Amino acid sequence: MKHADKENITSRTAILTIHFPDRKGIVSAVTRFLFENDGNILYLDQHVDNTEKVFFMRIEWDLEGFRLPEEEISDHFNVIALNFNMNWRMFFSWETPKMAIFVSKLSHCLDDILARYNSGEWNVHIPVIISNHNELKSTAEKFNINFYCFPKDKENKKLQEKAEIGILVKSGIDFIVLARYMQILSSEFVKRYENRIINIHHSFLPAFPGAKPYHSAYERGVKVIGATSHYVTEELDAGPIIEQDVSKITHRDSVQDMIRKGRDMEKILLSRAIHAHLNRKIMVYKNKTIVFS
Repeated sequence: MKHADKENITSRTAILTIHFPDRKGIVSAVTRFLFENDGNILYLDQHVDNTEKVFFMRIEWDLEGFRLPEEEISDHFNVIALNFNMNWRMFFSWETPKMAIFVSKLSHCLDDILARYNSGEWNVHIPVIISNHNELKSTAEKFNINFYCFPKDKENKKLQEKAEIGILVKSGIDFIVLARYMQILSSEFVKRYENRIINIHHSFLPAFPGAKPYHSAYERGVKVIGATSHYVTEELDAGPIIEQDVSKITHRDSVQDMIRKGRDMEKILLSRAIHAHLNRKIMVYKNKTIVFS
């Protein structure tokens, strides 16, 4: 099994994400902090929500030659953060998040994720795959990933979720990906992993929700179909949207054609969302996302 780890990280960088009420001097204060400590900026992007009057920024810099040791950077930056009343988070490039995958029976999203994982495309570790069916156990075994099956019904759902959470905690999971997992998570589960559960929805939300969106779209004679990747919230299919896309449809397309095109989009959009999450390029504010390029 090949995947990115600390030894494979060729550059040592720090990433800072911040948001707070917009005011003058923000960019100057942050970049001055880096300049005064010999920091070489590799990436800087910012956005101002003019409606909410909130400033957002993501900045990444090379730690080669940086004057402050990594364990002291946060304490020194906090002096600036307190002055501006910032909400901020610091990350380092060698930190490898742990991701759990939840699946049911469909394999296309799982297959795409594991192919990227095996090729070392992402700096992530996948300790567990959890399902409510046994169909994809062999796929997990091919990649030497622990597989757990928790069949669910109305009577045992709460108990099964408790067992799942136990495995997630024991495995040190940082975030979860629902790779066409056909179960609704409880509000308690979602709260525990707020803005850390990524779902792929097989339609262009909020249009054509439900179990058979392609059949509904077919009956309406649509000219495009779509897919949506979003963070999971307590309100079903209403979480902050990360990625969306559409595919052209004509009268010649059957339901099966639409399903095929839709599944292609699903796996691509889910992987894009995972990539953005892993690279700390998503910021959530009031059920909306800022996704930096």
